[in-house]
Amino acid sequence: MTEVCSQEPVRRLPDWLQAQAVRRPRQRAIEATTGALTYEELLYAALSCAASLYDQGLREGQRAAILLKDSFAHVIALHALIQLGAILVPLNWRLSAAELAYQVKDCDAQLLICDAHTKSLADEVNQIYDFPAGVIESSKLRWDARGGSRGVFKSDIDLTAPHCIVYTSGTTGRPKGAIITYQNHWWSAMGSVLQLGLRLDERWLVPMPLFHVGGMGVLMRSLIYGTTVVAHNGFDVERVDRALAHERITLASLVPAMLQRLLEKRNEPYPDTLRAVLLGGGPAPKPLLERALGLRIPINQSYGLTESNTQVATLMAEDALAKVGSSGKPLANVRLAIYSADGPTSAPHVEGEILVQSPTVITGYFNRPEATEDAFRDGWLHTGDIGAFDEDGFLYVLDRRTDLIVSGGENVYPAEVESALLRLDGVLDAGVVAKTDTVWGQVPVAFVVLRDQGLLTDETEARWRTQLREALAHYKIPQAFYSVPSLPRNASGKLLRRELREWVKTRC
Repeated sequence: MTEVCSQEPVRRLPDWLQAQAVRRPRQRAIEATTGALTYEELLYAALSCAASLYDQGLREGQRAAILLKDSFAHVIALHALIQLGAILVPLNWRLSAAELAYQVKDCDAQLLICDAHTKSLADEVNQIYDFPAGVIESSKLRWDARGGSRGVFKSDIDLTAPHCIVYTSGTTGRPKGAIITYQNHWWSAMGSVLQLGLRLDERWLVPMPLFHVGGMGVLMRSLIYGTTVVAHNGFDVERVDRALAHERITLASLVPAMLQRLLEKRNEPYPDTLRAVLLGGGPAPKPLLERALGLRIPINQSYGLTESNTQVATLMAEDALAKVGSSGKPLANVRLAIYSADGPTSAPHVEGEILVQSPTVITGYFNRPEATEDAFRDGWLHTGDIGAFDEDGFLYVLDRRTDLIVSGGENVYPAEVESALLRLDGVLDAGVVAKTDTVWGQVPVAFVVLRDQGLLTDETEARWRTQLREALAHYKIPQAFYSVPSLPRNASGKLLRRELREWVKTRC
């Protein structure tokens, strides 16, 4: 009888950047506003930067926070941390110092990398949380792309090791650190390529901040493929339009508000080199889709979340109009179900919580065992989103975490905003919900109960906005305040947010 040699599951792969520097040394890895690098140059820069961070006191397994507006610096820092074996903690520079300080304290970050644009904010954070290895500007880090020492910190990728901790707010408003492993990135790349295909001359445009899991996902997938990322420092409609029209872009990641602004100035199709626009941040309205498809812009709507390391379902362009409002079908390495009284089901027209199984899904939150246990049960990620399948197997997201407000692709959790409102002088009670906005999709508005039933004046609102800017990112600050005698609550005191949504329709 022939003996079969048993083999342990593969845990390690050759380092992705080192491999691409050998396979495709002269292939552009990154094009950004302030520079461009081939894969070979990026490896040299990353190794040099890693050595600089090591000299700063950063070691393998420690957390390093980055607060960078400069996409070029962000990419080099990300790869330097991989070479060093440190864990990346990308920070949203739109948040307040207090919000950022909570995150870096929660993950015990060793140091903070900033740039000239974020230095003052970084210093504010450092006053609240004292980084053991300090705050360092990216301009003071070494990154020699010309090929100096090729000393290697590590030669392979441990798929089970954490690559980064990405903070995502929960419905309680307290941010949780989602631990994303290299294995999550690998399977995300496999799911994407099976859905979209791959060209060796791929050029993926990312006009959104790279601290987003969507932007970082593009960086990691393109690294695994050995293709090019075109990263802008933010969304500029003229620059994005020019890139799509003249820079041989093949893939682009946008949110509906970005697409809306592009179409306001665009009257002709983009070149056929543009083969897919991935649209996240909520379903696009039918008129927007009709206008885009009328210009032969291939819109692929997607549904995903931080805990699944970006998309788990995609609505392809050919189905966009026939299935308006749908998030499409699951990717090849994703199983979706709806939670019902009888357990997980994929039966049509059953409404319930959306469940996800996939090797792209994280294993838990950093130092949050209770939150991890609550979200990951019986082998499924419980998303908190409500959805249903139609008879053709297309997923419809009926309510994104019920309370969640998605404003210009950014998540706003009412509980977090309400907590900040209740700290304001004169506010006795507060409730926050979404209001539809033609530019941002949704914006937060607040219903407030004033102490002593006083009057809500323009001066009071202006003072509140000034105070809220110290605690909240600008997109979380309510666009409007409405004074009410009381808020609707049930017998147990729970806020009836559905009634507030009706108030928005009838009173605002």
